[in-house]
Amino acid sequence: MAADDPDFGPRGDPSCHLPLRQLEERLRALPAAPRDAGRLALLVRRRPDKAREAPQRVEVRPETGVPGDAWGRQQKTDPQAELTVMQVDVAEMMANGQPLTVFGDNLFLELDLSTENLPTGSRVRVGRSMLEVTAKPHNGCRKFAARFGQDALRLVSKPELRHRNLRGIYMRVVEAGEVAVGDAVEVLSRPTPVQQRP
Repeated sequence: MAADDPDFGPRGDPSCHLPLRQLEERLRALPAAPRDAGRLALLVRRRPDKAREAPQRVEVRPETGVPGDAWGRQQKTDPQAELTVMQVDVAEMMANGQPLTVFGDNLFLELDLSTENLPTGSRVRVGRSMLEVTAKPHNGCRKFAARFGQDALRLVSKPELRHRNLRGIYMRVVEAGEVAVGDAVEVLSRPTPVQQRP
């Protein structure tokens, strides 16, 4: 996918790309994210013209996700990829001053999205909705590398960091409901006991 492709969407700012060593240092310096309760920091919708908008509130629904988002305009939608979700402090670190809307993910949460904390099947209350973590891995791609740099892609792809889900996770809507920026986020259930990493 070339950066001059009309379907590419927002371009990143190469002057904001960080080298791998600096990304790793910043990652180590991040405080531990909340494990059980947090906050919805940002909502994003990808418009038909490839631009991003950041509504203050939307109603998410099963088989729709975020109304008006690119996911729902696909010819064949993947229910495992209804919503894309990132940990907001990790996104801010990688964006390095770029707007978080450039990622294109739908929800940015103040919450630990690691596999240990939110294994597949975990259910999370966001605003008035209930969401569930799906098994589909959320991987970096060429668009991600173009927007945030090859080293950012290397970071999120490192096998020893994969459990942290630095690129984010996919969720599906279990119960429809309104979500708004600033809403509380609460982990309702996990299918397995949370294991603390040493």
